[in-house]
Amino acid sequence: MNKIPDQELATAAARGGALGELVRRLWESTRIDWSFASDTLAVAFRKRRDLGSRERRFVSETLYGMIRHLRRIDEALAAGGVTAARRAPDRERLLAYLVLEDGLAIGDAIAAAPDVDWRAVADIDARLAREPDAARRIARLHSLPDWLAARLVADLGADAEPFAAALNQRAPMTIRANTLRTDRDALAAALRDDGFETALHVTTRTNLFSLAPFSRGWFEAQDEGSQLIADLVAPPPRSIVVDACAGAGGKTLALAAALGNRGRVVAVDVDARKLTELKRRAKRAGATNVQTVTVEGGDEPYPAPLERHAGKAPRVLVDAPCTGIGSLRRNPEARWRMTEADLDRLPRQQLEIAERALELVAPGGRLVYATCTVLRAENQAVVEALRAAHSELEVVPAKLVWGKQRAEAVCDETGTYLKVGPHSHGTDGFFAAVLRKPQPGQ
Repeated sequence: MNKIPDQELATAAARGGALGELVRRLWESTRIDWSFASDTLAVAFRKRRDLGSRERRFVSETLYGMIRHLRRIDEALAAGGVTAARRAPDRERLLAYLVLEDGLAIGDAIAAAPDVDWRAVADIDARLAREPDAARRIARLHSLPDWLAARLVADLGADAEPFAAALNQRAPMTIRANTLRTDRDALAAALRDDGFETALHVTTRTNLFSLAPFSRGWFEAQDEGSQLIADLVAPPPRSIVVDACAGAGGKTLALAAALGNRGRVVAVDVDARKLTELKRRAKRAGATNVQTVTVEGGDEPYPAPLERHAGKAPRVLVDAPCTGIGSLRRNPEARWRMTEADLDRLPRQQLEIAERALELVAPGGRLVYATCTVLRAENQAVVEALRAAHSELEVVPAKLVWGKQRAEAVCDETGTYLKVGPHSHGTDGFFAAVLRKPQPGQ
């Protein structure tokens, strides 16, 4: 669990101070529709210029913690005699979170709310851990919807609980050296001068994006698992790569750097605003081989700038829209927005996108299908459905792209699919498969 280091601020918040009131207000705003907590915090901090970095950190981490641990908190309050039916327990929720994460002594909690059995609250983890049903235990102890806990147990088996527990940890800040501007050693030296320990996983809390190396385009924030997907694309020198679901372009920029500003990366998305952001990022990164194309989606014809690549692209990446379960460390509120109906809908959409993207792949070229989820329905099952519809497609094991030794560290037991996760690799949860379109006559 994420323990609360700032007990002084936690105690002040528990006593009804201004920080506690701010956290409760932000919590109430977030849980109305489970909007992005990052946006809610950004608006609040723009209004509260009086808050120092210490206070902002406490407010942010407490809000994220309450989102991550909602079911565990409510289980603890129920054990302590508090239920939502008796009164709106948001104040008690804050107190319970602080107690559970060792930020508030039981005596201080009793002083703040004497009608709650705080010792029973503090004992909830031990009680929940004794639940014999794995899905029920995971859902309550690690705060996930029942349907998602059940899916994790079915798909991950013994890894389900370590994975669920890891989702409630704070995600690391991982960066990628932009080789179009610098190299890893130079970036590491520059960051050390600014007080950072590493050029990959950054542990210091300073705002990275205020530093000179960032303004010079020397690095991009990108999870290591996401970097692995871009690396798995392995574009041939000077080739055309289509990033079919580019978004704001994290993988696009990695691919542009891999090509050394030669060839072309065609970044495609239905969201023109994200592509506008990608253009800004590409300019800062010095990526001159990036082209953006906005598409309508569905069965609409490809626009001319993309249609000209039909059947000619040696590499096409489909980083498909998904439930995002692998990235719940970064967006914990998403677990409360998604529904099991999403898992019925998304695989159909993923298959449709992959089939359209397949039209762009050149004979002998590769389609790389990727997601940031760990569920079989969105991963292996989509690959199997695509191959069932296109029997000519050949799965290219990742170990043939990277070599056996490297693949063993980040792939499934056969070396076929990229599979990484927060519990096993410290990355977000990602999946990727490489599919090859045969040459004529093969």
